[in-house]
Amino acid sequence: MNKVLVSLLLTLGITGIAHAAGNAEAGKEKVAVCGACHGADGNSAAPNFPKLAGQGPNYLFKQLQDIKVGSSPTAEPGVGRKVLEMTGILDPYSDQDLQDMAAYFASQKMTIGTADPALVAQGEQLFRGGKLEQGMPACSGCHAPDGVGNNLARFPRLGGQHAAYTAKQLTDFREGDRTNDGDAAIMRTIASKLSNKDIQALSSYIQGLH
Repeated sequence: MNKVLVSLLLTLGITGIAHAAGNAEAGKEKVAVCGACHGADGNSAAPNFPKLAGQGPNYLFKQLQDIKVGSSPTAEPGVGRKVLEMTGILDPYSDQDLQDMAAYFASQKMTIGTADPALVAQGEQLFRGGKLEQGMPACSGCHAPDGVGNNLARFPRLGGQHAAYTAKQLTDFREGDRTNDGDAAIMRTIASKLSNKDIQALSSYIQGLH
């Protein structure tokens, strides 16, 4: 196994485990505010807003925590995850509320999009083979061959996600505009190996992956 991948798995195996214990039924009422952008069932219609349906609850809970901190009007620069559209929205919610919201979206089924046939070969190569000569492991190593992710390790589900959203996140990681991947900077390191064309192909492939 690639040494970079082994290092990433060991690091996250030690530091990346969360134990969210949300109530999906309670979360159903709390996510009403989310529906306008993410869809009532977590399947957003707009490609710039992520699909939350079927996402791992541990990953969702961590992102909600990070966004709550980073998108607060009083947030310090570089703390948490800043999402302009989420500014102040999560401030009224407790950790239990966020766990319930995560549980609700996790209980829903994510819809699957389609991949551009012209980009499938390149996207699949990156997803399943990585760029080992540059020290970039295959995406499937952490996110599973079918893109369902790893909830225990808080690796997100990728399969079916909007290509436009995935492309923006990879670009933000590469450019250092998103930094909530931890001190190990795992996604920032991986994204630094990707060109714009790589990101386009990989994001398209992921949109149709199931």
